[in-house]
Amino acid sequence: MSLSLVQGFSKSLAMTVLSEIGDKTFFAAAILAMRHPRRHVLAGCLSSLIVMTILSAAVGMAAPNLISRTLTKHITTVLFFGFGLWSLWDAYNDDDSEELAEVEAELDADVKANGGTTKSNNKVDDDLKKKNRPFLTQFFSPIFLKAFSITFFGEWGDKSQLATIGLAAAENPIGVVVGGIIGQALCQTAAVFGGKSLATQISERFVALSGGILFIIFGIQSFFSTIES
Repeated sequence: MSLSLVQGFSKSLAMTVLSEIGDKTFFAAAILAMRHPRRHVLAGCLSSLIVMTILSAAVGMAAPNLISRTLTKHITTVLFFGFGLWSLWDAYNDDDSEELAEVEAELDADVKANGGTTKSNNKVDDDLKKKNRPFLTQFFSPIFLKAFSITFFGEWGDKSQLATIGLAAAENPIGVVVGGIIGQALCQTAAVFGGKSLATQISERFVALSGGILFIIFGIQSFFSTIES
C-alpha cells in the first residue's frame, strides 16, 4: 500500500469524522431516526454522502488537469487555513444546543407543511395517494428519499465538501474517497442508532475546536509541501 494512499485515507477519515460529528446532517439523521425506520434513514443518509464524497473527490482529482498543480496546492493551502479559522470562530461563538434546535425546528416545519400530522383511514384516498406519488417513490421508500435529499442539500457547499475537494487535489483521491466514506458511515451510524440522546451529549464547541486545529495542521503540511515542490 503506497504512502500517498495511506495519507489520503487517514487525512480524509480524520477530517470527515471531526467535520460531520455535530454537523447539521448528523443532527438531522438522529432526529429522522427517531421518527422513521432506522434502516431507511441510514440507507438514505449514507447513499447521499457516498455520492457526495465521490463527486467531490472527482472534482478535486480533475482540478490539477484544469489549472497548474502549483496553483492547485496554493488554493488547497488557503482553503485549509480558511476552514481552520472558520471552525475556530464557530468554536468560540456557537451555542452548543443551537444547531440541534435549529435542525429540529426545520424538520418539524417540514412535517407540518406536508400535512404530516393528519391521517386518513379512507382506502380510496390511500389508493389515490399511491397513484399520485412522485415517480421516484414508486421505486424508493419516501423516507429513504427524504433522508437522501436532506443530507445531500445539507452537505452541498459545506466546508467538509470543499475540504474533500481540496484533499483529493493534494492527496491520493482513492484514499480520500475510502477514508471519507468510512468516516461518513461511522458518523451516520452513530447518529441513527445513538439518536437524540447522543446528539445532545456532543459538545459542538469541542468538535469545532478539534476540527479547526486539524484543518490548520493540514494547511501547514500543504504549505511546506508547496515550498518543497
